[in-house]
Amino acid sequence: MSVVILGGNECMERNYKSLCLEFKHDAKVLIKPTGGVKKKLGSPDLVVFFTNCMSHKMLHGAMSELRGQNCYIEHCTSSSISALRKVLEKYA
Repeated sequence: MSVVILGGNECMERNYKSLCLEFKHDAKVLIKPTGGVKKKLGSPDLVVFFTNCMSHKMLHGAMSELRGQNCYIEHCTSSSISALRKVLEKYA
């Protein structure tokens, strides 16, 4: 399963990736994407938005790019490892 994480803390990027590896998922973490989000998203199976750490413009832009794709979308207000673990356990 491929996972894209949007938002979050820069210092936690490595932890997000290692947690996804524990669940045997490929992870792409976009903390502050510059330029178009469309090219960077690809076609993931799961997209996790850490809404506390991202702008509304980035959220709406990513949601419009994901419209029509067959993927799961999760919104988390907390950008902690435990919040990501709950999401990954839900879809594991």
